[in-house]
Amino acid sequence: MATNLLSVLERRPFTAPLVVVTTVLLLFLLASEGSYSVAALSAASLIALVLFLRQTAALARQQREAQQLVQSANDRLQFDVTQRTAQLTDLTQHLQTAREDERNRLARELHDELGSLLTSARLDAARIKSRLAGSAPDAQERLAHLVETLNSIGAMKARIIENLRPSALTLLGLATALQILCREFTEVSDIEVHCAIEPIRLRPNAELVVYRLVQEAVNNITKYAQARNVWIKLALNQDEVQASVRDDGIGFDPHTATRAAYGLVGMRFRVEAEGGTLAIESSPGQGALILMSLPVSTLAAAAAVDPL
Repeated sequence: MATNLLSVLERRPFTAPLVVVTTVLLLFLLASEGSYSVAALSAASLIALVLFLRQTAALARQQREAQQLVQSANDRLQFDVTQRTAQLTDLTQHLQTAREDERNRLARELHDELGSLLTSARLDAARIKSRLAGSAPDAQERLAHLVETLNSIGAMKARIIENLRPSALTLLGLATALQILCREFTEVSDIEVHCAIEPIRLRPNAELVVYRLVQEAVNNITKYAQARNVWIKLALNQDEVQASVRDDGIGFDPHTATRAAYGLVGMRFRVEAEGGTLAIESSPGQGALILMSLPVSTLAAAAAVDPL
């Protein structure tokens, strides 16, 4: 009977506690068969040890296989996340490029079509004014009001075109364009703006990213922040270019999705597409800080810093 038990033990894997119980049972059987001796005990112990080691090796193998499966799943997940992030960044860059192209198209149409209409209207008003000279005071007053309205429409057209396609950025550079943006922001709001702009020239795409970020930030401050002061900074710090917008408004929770955050999410992907990073620091009642960092590789090839 002991021989049968040994053959069963060799064919089937057992857990460690069961091996001990089986060994005791085997010794009992050997003793009942009159074979209880040192050799029998040694043989039984050896069998138990072999079974235990075999079971331990099987468990270790199963653990290794499980770890390999988990690692493989993690690797696939990491690959998918990296791939999807890259695709999302590319898609955001494509959408932003399409958005800028559409803005440029609208700016050209406003400049050409609406500009020609306003010019024609001004010429007609000038001709009518010359014919009414010295007569019809009422008509002259209405005509003067019409000319003022046309001039206001022209100024509005210029502002819209400038928002759609910042010509100052192309003609005067990033630093001057940001200073103009700060001045205009002060004029249309009751917020005091403190500018610290260094005359840094970047590649055209990088300059547009910085300009749009500051523009998006000040628009959000106007709509939501209830701030009294805004600090706008552009500086070259060792191995990176930093642009920041800070306010002393009501602040917000950066981890909570709001309408104001959607534009900044899009800007984050645009900044990352230029090899930079975007950090947002805020809490309720403590204002907000938006800090963008770009590598020095985004500097214009001609010079890192040009004098104004």
